[in-house]
Amino acid sequence: MKTFPQIALSLFALVVALPAHAVTVTEVKTPKGIHAYFAEDHASQVISFSFSFQGGTALDPVDKQGLSQIGSSLFNEGAGDLDAFAYQSAMEDRAISIGMSAGRDSISGSITTTSPNLTEAVKLARLALIQPRFDPEAIERMRREILVGITARQEVPGRLASRKLFTELFGGHAYAREEEGVADNVKSITRADIQNWAKTRLTRDRLLIGVSGDISAADLAPVLDTLFADLPATGAGPATLPPAKVSTVGKTSRIFRDLTQTTILIGGPGIARNDPDWYAAVVADYILGAGSFSSRLMNEVREKRGLAYGVSSGLAPYDAGAIITISAGTRADQAEQSLKVIRDEVGKMRTPGVTQAEIDGAKQYLTGAWPLRFTTTGSVAGLLVQIQHDHLGLDYLDKRNKFIEAVTLADVQRVSKRLYNPETLTVVMVGPEAAAVPAKAPARAEKK
Repeated sequence: MKTFPQIALSLFALVVALPAHAVTVTEVKTPKGIHAYFAEDHASQVISFSFSFQGGTALDPVDKQGLSQIGSSLFNEGAGDLDAFAYQSAMEDRAISIGMSAGRDSISGSITTTSPNLTEAVKLARLALIQPRFDPEAIERMRREILVGITARQEVPGRLASRKLFTELFGGHAYAREEEGVADNVKSITRADIQNWAKTRLTRDRLLIGVSGDISAADLAPVLDTLFADLPATGAGPATLPPAKVSTVGKTSRIFRDLTQTTILIGGPGIARNDPDWYAAVVADYILGAGSFSSRLMNEVREKRGLAYGVSSGLAPYDAGAIITISAGTRADQAEQSLKVIRDEVGKMRTPGVTQAEIDGAKQYLTGAWPLRFTTTGSVAGLLVQIQHDHLGLDYLDKRNKFIEAVTLADVQRVSKRLYNPETLTVVMVGPEAAAVPAKAPARAEKK
């Protein structure tokens, strides 16, 4: 499972330009009804496709948790007349990358190739989408890999903390389930389950596509039809989840393990991506903990007091229920003090609040750094999918920085009062019991 720090910055905030040239986004509509956002870029021969299907692991049946994980893992494990070895050899021979992954809200795929190898890349990707083999040998190999991963991560402190946090925040909602699956469920998934998953979940009505690279819009249209037009038209069952009620109980849970370090993970109700205060929240989050060494948390917890190895915050606007997160790793005997300082800093976001100087610094970074973060065709293609998912429009790349610049001190103060109530935050701590933490030895007087 992915970690939360800086999730807003890494996943949801957008770029305005690539180095040395602006990004122009157009919409390509094909004769067979496929739509894609497209950024033409002839700086190199690379072409990247990013696509996603609405509805991810949280839509897996309760008794089949892990279905989307195992299904997506088989995307490049053989298709058509090519078994797994032949398929992956064909990719490797031409430096083609084809893959798929599953998250809570979507199933995502990518294709990266060069323009001389585009025809072969399209052929291979089409086979994976339209004629997947789901060979028994490949299924068992991927099943074993997923089960090994589940076992290996079972006692990882960060994984323990995130699992508990999602359970406490989301209760009986599907977001509280395991993204990677439950071992007993993964063992029970059949080839028929996977085949049905592909037919009912990888469908055109749930599809978003972004493309960037060395191809023209005219040449792209038939490629898109070849890749996607023969997918099933509509899916079965819901593509979205019912809204989640995020807990505001303010509970603290402790998971005791024999460790020298304590992992702290904190969460609470967040802000939806389409909320008018989203950009104010991005600025506030940067000031609190997403701004690395510029953030309040890093300054107060690590730099001034030396309490944590790392501390950060993030926004996670999941489709059915947004949350905020704060994470820290600290020495076990300093865990309680670290938590107190974090709580204090969360409260200070509300009262006395932030300063204009902090807002100006956050804006400078947020508007200036994005071009450096999106310098590949793959990252741009993924960005174009996210723009569609969030209903931001073709001109969003031109507008994004203006939205950040428009954020005022009053905006940040208002959104901080919404998000940063230390009394309603859920806390999870993974580490040793207090009695098991050795007391810090008193300092010895230096002999003269």
